Amino acid sequence: MSVSLARRSFLRGGRALSAERKPPWTDESFIEACVRCGDCIDACPENVLFKGDGGFPQIRFQDEGCTFCQECVRVCDEPVFDLAREAFPWRARIRDNCLALANIHCQSCQDVCEPSAIRFSPSLGHVPMPTVALDDCTGCGACVAVCPQDAIELSAPEVKETNHD
Repeated sequence: MSVSLARRSFLRGGRALSAERKPPWTDESFIEACVRCGDCIDACPENVLFKGDGGFPQIRFQDEGCTFCQECVRVCDEPVFDLAREAFPWRARIRDNCLALANIHCQSCQDVCEPSAIRFSPSLGHVPMPTVALDDCTGCGACVAVCPQDAIELSAPEVKETNHD
């Protein structure tokens, strides 16, 4: 049975399924290849995978981030995962409701960021300010899980256009 995400979006009043995320190392072919058995969900030690829309495994970073342990890949018998590809297409972005931007000291996201993609730089007369090194961010979601303000979103980086005149 084929699932039409466009139809599902239409039935939701045109809202895209953007908040729902596919498991690591998957792409658009995931919908066609996944048999919705749930083995990857059961195998995930961080419990970031859950049975989502249409019964497909989806990822959310409510309590933990993905550690890239590959347990989901190990238990899957279908051609769903491709370890040659990047695990996640999204990167962390700090939103305007970040506590540091309100001059309140908080660095919880930096503390859990293993690749040190989130850094806090000293700022004269202000608490340290966050920046995200997009090249270092893995999209693991650990920062999302710990942010007390829900001030971190994961989104695909903007592609910079180059002028070839």
